Amino acid sequence: MNLEGLEMIAVLVVVVLFVKVLEQFGLLEASYDDSVEDELEMSTVRHRPEGLEQLEAQTKFSRKELQILYRGFKNECPSGVVNEDTFKDIYSQFFPQGDASTYAHFLFNAFDTDHNGSVSFEDFVMGLSILLRGSVQEKLNWAFNLYDINKDGYITKEEMLDIMKSIYDMMGKCTYPILKEETPRQHVEIFFQKMDKNKDGVVTIDEFIDCCQNDENIMRSMQLFENVI
Repeated sequence: MNLEGLEMIAVLVVVVLFVKVLEQFGLLEASYDDSVEDELEMSTVRHRPEGLEQLEAQTKFSRKELQILYRGFKNECPSGVVNEDTFKDIYSQFFPQGDASTYAHFLFNAFDTDHNGSVSFEDFVMGLSILLRGSVQEKLNWAFNLYDINKDGYITKEEMLDIMKSIYDMMGKCTYPILKEETPRQHVEIFFQKMDKNKDGVVTIDEFIDCCQNDENIMRSMQLFENVI
């Protein structure tokens, strides 16, 4: 894996992996009949009478799309919330050769915007709207938040190293043989040389977005988010 590939992983690995989450939740099934739609309508009104209209205004999903999302979410999570263990279970299924728990922890924290230890349907669909329908800047803001582990507005080398290690751990034996001649820390150093424009040892949101927007490969890969549902 070359350095360009590692940069792509550092910024965009969430795309493919999140599609896997959508598949697990049954959210990629676009077809449904009128009876299901009527059932969803009743279910939505019964469980979230004000929430649906509010989410329609706050996200880039239509009412019907929100109903489909809500059905899949409730089928997988009858309690109405997702906990961190659920995220870990999902990713462990797709990466049995590695340890996905740390990466799943970081991803869960990115969705758990109010930091209460659970991801509600509102949290889930707001994040999903950004990843699938948001502008490039909105998507990059979301990615920055993922890598800004302590949420202080900066990405440090240690935070990036933690993310990189979690990705390598998740990939397990499929990755380590390829990386045996270079350590994750060396990759982080090269990553920072490119992004940390003022050389102060941290990457700001502006530096992060500017670097990504000027990278052809990253911009092209942003299309992976589109037309998923």
